[in-house]
Amino acid sequence: MKQRLSQILFSQGFGTRRLCAGLVWNGEVTINGEVVEEPDTEFETEGLRFTINGQEWPVFDKALVLLNKPAGYECSQKPKHHPSVMSLLPAPLRERGVQPIGRLDEDTTGLLLLTDDGALIHKLTSPKHHVPKVYEARCKHPLTAAMVEQLLAGVELKEPEGKFQRPPETTKAEGAEIVDDTLLRLTLVEGKYHQVKRMVAAVGNRVESLHRPQFGALTIPADLKPGEWRWVSSPSEVWGE
Repeated sequence: MKQRLSQILFSQGFGTRRLCAGLVWNGEVTINGEVVEEPDTEFETEGLRFTINGQEWPVFDKALVLLNKPAGYECSQKPKHHPSVMSLLPAPLRERGVQPIGRLDEDTTGLLLLTDDGALIHKLTSPKHHVPKVYEARCKHPLTAAMVEQLLAGVELKEPEGKFQRPPETTKAEGAEIVDDTLLRLTLVEGKYHQVKRMVAAVGNRVESLHRPQFGALTIPADLKPGEWRWVSSPSEVWGE
């Protein structure tokens, strides 16, 4: 489908229609190596890529990005104590309204997906779709085979101190293995508040640090440093298709 360039820029989060037209008039938009000077110039949106101030942007109807989350950031647009992960993204993505697919605690690092597609958020966070998330927990005490067996069989999650004490709920890991003496790798298909920490506590241990290296079929690219992000070309990549 063809659209005017100013409309394309607007749809991709580059500001108001007036600001987007101004980017074109100022000669800041390049397509196929050539500066486009007329905002009403039409382009086929499928597969289109444009460059603004040296950064290339693909055109996507819905945005999906992978962020290598560092510690010290909250997965909230209105953080309480630390900077928001949104501050790690460029303004156009923030303007599009991308939000995290699930949350990682402030002190948890690793793979975080963000999108402006509400249906996709629901699909990837709903336990019924069984999208695996892999976590690596460095624990305070040595791990045992009995702890792993408990995690796979199911444990009761108690509410953290200071929170309303609901009846304990039971959850289990889809996968659990001891990587070394104190490093545990857990695979989960649901996302509950402080789930990994509460599960480890339920078997008599304590999480000292937590990292998520994998979400579905996606892993953190080796060259993607903490705090950096990258486009995911299609949601099918999450399922490994």
